[in-house]
Amino acid sequence: MAKRKPDEPKKGAPAWQTTFGDLMNLLLCFFVLLFAMSTIDEAKQEQLAASFSQMFSVFDAGASAIGDGILISNGVSQLNELDQYINSTGKLDDGEVIDEDVASVQEKMEEAQIEESEEMAEKIQEAVDEQDLGKEIDIDITAQYVQLTLKGGILFDSGSVELKEEALPVLDQVGRILERYAPGTIEIEGHTDNVPMSGAKYSNNNELSSGRALSVFDYLLSVTNLDPANVKHSGRGEYIPIADNSTAEGRAKNRRVEIKIYNSLSSY
Repeated sequence: MAKRKPDEPKKGAPAWQTTFGDLMNLLLCFFVLLFAMSTIDEAKQEQLAASFSQMFSVFDAGASAIGDGILISNGVSQLNELDQYINSTGKLDDGEVIDEDVASVQEKMEEAQIEESEEMAEKIQEAVDEQDLGKEIDIDITAQYVQLTLKGGILFDSGSVELKEEALPVLDQVGRILERYAPGTIEIEGHTDNVPMSGAKYSNNNELSSGRALSVFDYLLSVTNLDPANVKHSGRGEYIPIADNSTAEGRAKNRRVEIKIYNSLSSY
């Protein structure tokens, strides 16, 4: 009986290797595209890193990788420990994502933002006190910004967007403060009371508040070296009162210009 000749092995790599190689190429292309489409603000990234480092000791030089190197330094061979690692970190519980770590990071971030706003506000308050401007300027803070509030009666006559002569020295000092302490975005907002406009150049409070914000914007740019790209202006009309419009005192408080100085950790 004739012997059957053994089959010759197929040429080339096994089919599974080709499929695996294609998959790896697709994954590589996917992550390259993600990286190419992303944008990074290097200045803010460095500030965030410094803030996190101070608050909960991450990113210190020489620190270990996540989980003392589990899944990272030991390579793909440790992937079978993924479930155990995720559960041990508290990130998953019965398949549901736990938001405690995210909330903690957000809380720490907000604390860092408030701390920076407070430090900025203290320096600005010292400058305001030195120039004896405490009666003209009120200072408030949030996690995002320090706000300077200038009374409208100091800056403008009723129904007008032209700055008073006596307001210019105050704005000169405000300009110096902004040059010294504003790290990024500055926003100028005009506000009015709810009394309807009549017989004036501007037909409503929206136009009036916008015109007043623009007047302050133009003057500050004319006496400072502020970058216009970092300064915004807007009119908010009568819609954000800070006092009761039914009284003359309340309406006077509502007629104001607010200057918001955003800190370096803000989202603006």
